[in-house]
Amino acid sequence: MDNLTLEEKREQFREYFAVKHETNINITPVADGQPIPDVDHLTEHMPYAFRIASDISTIEAKAIRPLRNLSDHASELAEFLNHQSHKIDLIMSYVLRQEDAVDFQFQTLSFGGSGVTVKTDKPLTLGSTHEVKLFLDVEASAVFCFGEVIECEPATNESTCENTAPQYNVSLIFTRIREQDQELLVRASLHIQAQQLRKNRQPTNP
Repeated sequence: MDNLTLEEKREQFREYFAVKHETNINITPVADGQPIPDVDHLTEHMPYAFRIASDISTIEAKAIRPLRNLSDHASELAEFLNHQSHKIDLIMSYVLRQEDAVDFQFQTLSFGGSGVTVKTDKPLTLGSTHEVKLFLDVEASAVFCFGEVIECEPATNESTCENTAPQYNVSLIFTRIREQDQELLVRASLHIQAQQLRKNRQPTNP
């Protein structure tokens, strides 16, 4: 990744599906010259809440699969286990919200397995590295990783006026991310897309 050109990183960024979705994200700039941990040592730099949230999401994803094969007489057990899973999700959502730093908080425009696009009120330098905390309420989880700015364009606003502060659409490609966290982002993006498609199919009342 570090040896790729800017255009190659943009192509790699576009290889993954990205879903349009707004959620909280923290983007903290990394000082020039500050070392970035490699993927093998990334866990050591993660806040503890992110570590357990990622592990819980992975365990739940594996544990829910056998529930689909339960026969009808075990439906009550499956419902009970789903309720327990929901309780854990609520607790994790509360814990992770404590990690959301307001001073570095932005809203995503879209995200996927390769990176994220956010809206900012100031341009970010191309090639700059940032610590990323992406909060996924839909999965009651969060991802900690590092990203590099590969695009920064003025945001188009249909209702522009003279007093409106300029905004920018900034895309970051993930340069240091654990494989399980990347898989979590892929699952979350597909889950959100499925929800959006179901919502669009619902008939509207006349």
